[in-house]
Amino acid sequence: MTRAQASYPVRMNGTHGFGFRDEPYDQDEPLNANDAMDGAEIVLKALREEIARALVGQQGLVDGLLIGLLSGGHVLVEGVPGLAKTTAVRALAQVLGLGFRRIQFTPDLLPSDLVGTPVFVPDEQRFEVRKGPVFSPVVLADEINRAPAKVQSALLEAMEERQVTIGDQTFPLPDPFLVMATQNPIDLEGTYALPEAQVDRFLLKLQVRYPNAGEEREIVARDGAGPTEVRAVADPEQILGLRAAARRVHAADPVIDYAVRLVRATREPDLAGAMLERPEKRAASGAVAVGASPRASIFLSRAARAHALLAGRRYVTPHDVKQVAPDVLRHRLILSYEAEADGIDVDEVLRGLLAAVETP
Repeated sequence: MTRAQASYPVRMNGTHGFGFRDEPYDQDEPLNANDAMDGAEIVLKALREEIARALVGQQGLVDGLLIGLLSGGHVLVEGVPGLAKTTAVRALAQVLGLGFRRIQFTPDLLPSDLVGTPVFVPDEQRFEVRKGPVFSPVVLADEINRAPAKVQSALLEAMEERQVTIGDQTFPLPDPFLVMATQNPIDLEGTYALPEAQVDRFLLKLQVRYPNAGEEREIVARDGAGPTEVRAVADPEQILGLRAAARRVHAADPVIDYAVRLVRATREPDLAGAMLERPEKRAASGAVAVGASPRASIFLSRAARAHALLAGRRYVTPHDVKQVAPDVLRHRLILSYEAEADGIDVDEVLRGLLAAVETP
């Protein structure tokens, strides 16, 4: 459903409004949680349909960005060039009715290029703050690992604190605020790896794959037809309403316990009974040097709620936890030297953990 089909926003009691219906609400009409969740489903369906007009395939990337948006987190994306990462985040910003800025990270980038700097105004004999591109609601940090550590830290601090200090003034960042940072996994010469303590602040790490043959043919066919314009089907108030709806998705105690057990198993995978398939089938003992912290348990719960809402449900299932677990955990585990020498990657360890930890 789009704005053209329904024009009246669904209001939520004491929170932000979103969604649409065919007739206006009476100002005194009470709304309940079911109205709010129905409105969330309508808006999310409209967002997905509009993004699909500009993007072929890459549903995992789109869903990951939406989960980040619903959870109030940020997304790190890894993939080779040309897989529509920029197209996806730009289309998301357009359908959300939000501003969008792309920052190309380079070795000579300075923190002031990112957050802004005081500029002297001679006519008025004073300094005036010129805000940087990080003040946009949706920011694409392209090839974040090409900038030195001080620039990476400036962005990650803004992501965590939701504010920026320039000179002696502190400025809040927009709300909603979403950062999608990209890394190129094949061209690592002259790059600065993100420290583990900083990369842990990203809600998700997504790995973007090549499209299948049918999708690639559709991409080429669309290129001959020219660029596709997408329109805004939501606004900032509705986005905040979607976040409120995601927080209200019910997660039963056994499901929360399952998420916690899964995270704790990353610290001692051998005790959880995890097995590795390479170089031969064996216990995962010693494969993980550093496991995920309690922040991972919090983020896993948030992402599972958002995944359930995207699926049109008002409750979380163990399947939701399993679906988002690799994206939430893959950048929080540090493998041991022995595991790396055996050619084992993090996703192999996570597959073993997901198979070993008992599902409620």
